[in-house]
Amino acid sequence: MKIIQANGGVLTNFEVLSFLRSRGVTVDPMGCLGAVAPSECKVFDYLVHTAACIQTRESINEFMKQSEKFKLAKAEKLNLINMRPSNSAETYSIIEQCDERMGEGIEELVKVVVGILPPPQPQPTEQEDEADG
Repeated sequence: MKIIQANGGVLTNFEVLSFLRSRGVTVDPMGCLGAVAPSECKVFDYLVHTAACIQTRESINEFMKQSEKFKLAKAEKLNLINMRPSNSAETYSIIEQCDERMGEGIEELVKVVVGILPPPQPQPTEQEDEADG
């Protein structure tokens, strides 16, 4: 195998999840045996429980277009896509010098994130698991 480009850039969780699916990684640990590395199965298992599982290429592209007016760094956009903050408090931890740079625009940014990027799927609680079992 020949490495064409050692580092082609950073990837969103959605892109990593898509790549792992293309390699045949599944949630079933027995389905992962031999074909892929155990670490790939662990990463896949984590990502299927995040917003990346239900994001689409179209929603990410739309977010990238809508977020241009906020003059965000690439890393900030990437973190917004991956973490999908749903309020300004979560957004402050992602945007560097948020108060100075965003001011009142932070609420508008949160509305863009919430309006375009789908929320993560709710995880079943232990009580629900016990009730089912």
